[in-house]
Amino acid sequence: MTRKIENQNLIIASHNNGKVIEIRDLLSDYNVMISSSEDYGMKEPEENGSTFEENALIKATETSKFCGQVSLSDDSGLCVDALSGEPGIYSARWAGPEKDFLKASKTIEELLIKDGSKNYSAHFVCVLAVCWPDGESRVFKGKIYGDLTFPPQGKLGFGYDPIFIPKNYDITFGQMNPDVKHKISHRSIAFDLFSRELLVEKK
Repeated sequence: MTRKIENQNLIIASHNNGKVIEIRDLLSDYNVMISSSEDYGMKEPEENGSTFEENALIKATETSKFCGQVSLSDDSGLCVDALSGEPGIYSARWAGPEKDFLKASKTIEELLIKDGSKNYSAHFVCVLAVCWPDGESRVFKGKIYGDLTFPPQGKLGFGYDPIFIPKNYDITFGQMNPDVKHKISHRSIAFDLFSRELLVEKK
């Protein structure tokens, strides 16, 4: 029988407030309480994996051990086709210690211009890892494809949202109503898989 997460606290392994808020919104219909690893005074673990899956498991495992509770981590990033999939797992690191994603977005634009590329296709990846204190874990993955646009447009969302236009839409994630974004994003796809298997809806 599948192990369910119900009537308990779920620790989000992140210090990114925008990400924690989005996850809380995505899980609002389920019977769990949400807090973050930052609430417990935990420092962010070193993400030295070579894939989204490895980094997600590092964060969830370390957080679950530290807090002694079930932990959920989200490792996500933007993969630009013309840049051989970069920034990929280094998406947050491109933004630097100040989490300056406008600067990181400018770097992407400059690299595309330097390469003379007309290919602005890209995709977002989200990998969720769930870990229990006894070491059991699950992994779920979501992707969404689209194109980049410059300069950034919109002040909603976070990260690289203002430069990404999802396929079949004509506005960026940064311009999109959060309710709409939460139905189509890479994160919502991964969360749909996660919630179907492990969560119980509120009555």
